[in-house]
Amino acid sequence: MGNIVAIVGRPNVGKSTLFNRLIGERQAIIDDVSGVTRDRQYGESTWNGKAFNVVDTGGFVQSSDDVFEVSIRSQVKIAMEEATVIIFMVDATTGITDLDEQMSQLLRKSKKQVILAVNKVDNFDRQIQANEFWSLGFELTFFLSSINGSGSGELLDEVAEHVENIVPLETPLPKFAIIGQPNVGKSSFVNALIGEERNIVTEIAGTTRDAIHTRYTKYDKDFFLIDTAGIRKKAKVHENLEFYSVMRAIKAIEEADVCFLIVDATLGVEAQDLKIFSLVQKRNKGIVLLVNKWDLVEKETNTAKEFEEVFRDRLAPFNDLPMVFMSALSKQRILKAIDAGISVFENRNRKVSTSKLNEILEEALAKYPPPSVKGRLAKIKYVTQLPTYYPAFAFFCNNPKYVKDSYRQYLENFLRKKFDFSGVPIGIFIRKK
Repeated sequence: MGNIVAIVGRPNVGKSTLFNRLIGERQAIIDDVSGVTRDRQYGESTWNGKAFNVVDTGGFVQSSDDVFEVSIRSQVKIAMEEATVIIFMVDATTGITDLDEQMSQLLRKSKKQVILAVNKVDNFDRQIQANEFWSLGFELTFFLSSINGSGSGELLDEVAEHVENIVPLETPLPKFAIIGQPNVGKSSFVNALIGEERNIVTEIAGTTRDAIHTRYTKYDKDFFLIDTAGIRKKAKVHENLEFYSVMRAIKAIEEADVCFLIVDATLGVEAQDLKIFSLVQKRNKGIVLLVNKWDLVEKETNTAKEFEEVFRDRLAPFNDLPMVFMSALSKQRILKAIDAGISVFENRNRKVSTSKLNEILEEALAKYPPPSVKGRLAKIKYVTQLPTYYPAFAFFCNNPKYVKDSYRQYLENFLRKKFDFSGVPIGIFIRKK
């Protein structure tokens, strides 16, 4: 079992509406891919005590006359390979189409749990009409209306039966995930670290989450590498590499303390790199940016500095993270990358005393107090660190609603100046005193 739920189906059957309902319409945790020909959304949902990731595979562009071959087949095949539960969505108002038939033929061959969701069943007549969908042959068939929510609870009950809560490997050692787009050098980085000296690693048996934990104990380092694509390559997927890489990244991110995001120096930071970066940030994991293939870049005196400025500008506003310019093939700076990961792991576990935090708060308030909003002032009284798995701080004040996002950012930046939280997202919470 795992915890990725993919919603598949032909265009315009209501996949995105169901996606929003499954995640509770919390738009803040939806990631919209920009700069590509199609948009996808990735979010988190919790039901019956189970937390799982939801992937909306909608937004396909018809790039040829053969819509099924170009887009539908690829989304279904990737979902069959990577997801735990597949919600196959159809439209009761149009009945069974040829595309529905073709998709159902593919999905019936899947070893993954497939749930048929017949959408737009919002009255008795449509309920009678929708009975024809039983002919598609799926035992788990649910009738619902994603717009008004009827039937979605029963669907979620069934989904929760087939997913598991990800319980990270219990260890005090750092767990590093290697993520990034295809062909940026993830496998080369793993191989450069591990090499052929298999005696330096201990492999924990593959889990149901299809992830390998490899313990590394060389050069006075001791940590776990989490890899889902680099060590054990599956057949190369030519179509839809963007979707494939994100599905794989989600699996690795869930397990990790710190993520090594590898980008190609010859291409720079692309839209898909920003998508994966956002997934790491929203899950409050540590992050190190590894700029691979640096040996292929023509260099002048300030080349690295100029590259770093461009990268940080693209990653803003969260750009306080280490960057290592490396070459996995020549093993240039790979140990520096590991040192950076260990530092970020320590930063993520940093605890600051309440007394020290309030000293810093006094200094921050003296330099720049919260501005008034509609003539009202917010007075922050004290701050304390919360007992979370990542650095999070609660600021208590008289009127939390008058503390705007810009001032939250100021408080976060002030904390970063005083303490080393490089590579770590920080939570800032404003609470009523």
